[in-house]
Amino acid sequence: MHSKTDAILSPADDLRYPWESHPGPEQVVEIAPGVLWIRLDLPFRLNHVNIYLLADGDGWAMVDTGFGNDATIQAWMTLFEGPLAGKPISRVIVTHAHPDHVGQAGWIVQRFACPFYMSQVEYLQGVYHQNRRTEERIVNSRLFYRRHGMDEAITEQLLGRGQDYLKKTVPLPAAYRRLSDGDDITIGTRTFRIITGAGHSPDQVMLYCAADGLFLSADQVLSKISPNVSVWAHEPDENSLGSYLRSLKSLADTLPDDVLVLPGHGVPFYGVKARIKQLSDHHEERCQMIAEACKDTAKTSAELVPVVFHKHKLDAHQTGFAAGELIAHVNHMLAQHRLTETLDPDGVLRFKAA
Repeated sequence: MHSKTDAILSPADDLRYPWESHPGPEQVVEIAPGVLWIRLDLPFRLNHVNIYLLADGDGWAMVDTGFGNDATIQAWMTLFEGPLAGKPISRVIVTHAHPDHVGQAGWIVQRFACPFYMSQVEYLQGVYHQNRRTEERIVNSRLFYRRHGMDEAITEQLLGRGQDYLKKTVPLPAAYRRLSDGDDITIGTRTFRIITGAGHSPDQVMLYCAADGLFLSADQVLSKISPNVSVWAHEPDENSLGSYLRSLKSLADTLPDDVLVLPGHGVPFYGVKARIKQLSDHHEERCQMIAEACKDTAKTSAELVPVVFHKHKLDAHQTGFAAGELIAHVNHMLAQHRLTETLDPDGVLRFKAA
């Protein structure tokens, strides 16, 4: 998922966008032979998610499914009765467990009685999100935010409305077929290599067809915004930013620059290596801002949020993402020995530039 904290990054001259406009709510656009692009609405500042359909024999393989609300079901009904009438969904592939991608998987799989594919970690992550609001987990989350200096009011907001979006999925299918990094999957006449990457989500699935120069990048490489990379209470010391940067480097080493990138949000583009460099540079810039702010005085994560996100007025939903992303940068800098941490007598963590 994404938030208002996502940075709008200026496109470089070597990024090229073949489609300046996106499909309308009842439109399907063919962007390559046997590849359809659909855009569904989201009720957030990031107001859309991309769905791709891949020709698969007599049907379509669907990559991602949209948000788990009635408006998305209505949008799909309009498409199934209109431009998609006559060909069934042959299988559902979900890239990761965030609700804008997995939200309608259960409904579509049931409607078409088709198989369902995810990576193992993402499937289990989806099950976790649907069962995460136990009392023990709420207590753990409250302690996590307090350790990072969030006050009582903000903490209560984050535990309520700030994480409510995670429940916006219909129940997941009870069984799935596993997608694993390095495997090949045949869809219609094409063979795609499965590439997975962490950071934005623990084991996000991307699809690469070398023969046709197609790369379905999910949310790992987006065209004009930076995917949210956060740390959450259930894994408080995770170096998610380090994992994300390693994934970007691996993609830059693996992919040729002439692939057509089909991202989870935004518009398709060419110039994947240039975009990867922009994303890596963006996170280094944030690390430098944190180091500068902690040069003379040790600061809490709560004190550092406005240092990095000073241009944004954040609601509870966005504050949760901003806090998670700030902590991801702090954990990465701790792993790099660019910061040191101390624990106050009151149990609050403070960070100082090394």
